[in-house]
Amino acid sequence: MAPATREALDERIMTALNAASEKKAIDIVVLDLREITSFTDFFIIASGNNERQVQAISDEISETLKKNGSRAARVEGYKTAEWILLDYGDFVIHVFDEKARKFYDLERLWRESKRVELPPEFAGDIKSVNSSLRNES
Repeated sequence: MAPATREALDERIMTALNAASEKKAIDIVVLDLREITSFTDFFIIASGNNERQVQAISDEISETLKKNGSRAARVEGYKTAEWILLDYGDFVIHVFDEKARKFYDLERLWRESKRVELPPEFAGDIKSVNSSLRNES
């Protein structure tokens, strides 16, 4: 299936992606669900290394979007921080710890969706994040 282009993403989604990236989210993926479901248009999936980072990513996304006039309709899983869900209606953000992301494997469950091609700065993986953290020390 051909990937969707990032031009399909609105300003709020790009803002959320930038916020997640600011908090060093790992393996950010956007799935285009418009052709296969009616409850939302996009899933944003990202990971953090631990509970505190998962919460920090979620907080940054939530606060940044709130400053721009968008509030989540609902937030789930914040306290345990294994999987935090932020529902903005036309897009839903899933921030996982690594173990929960592997277990729930949303990319596999929604494999009929189109994966949106993102700029390299959003494709951070564990190696690049770890090397950038080493450089900051």
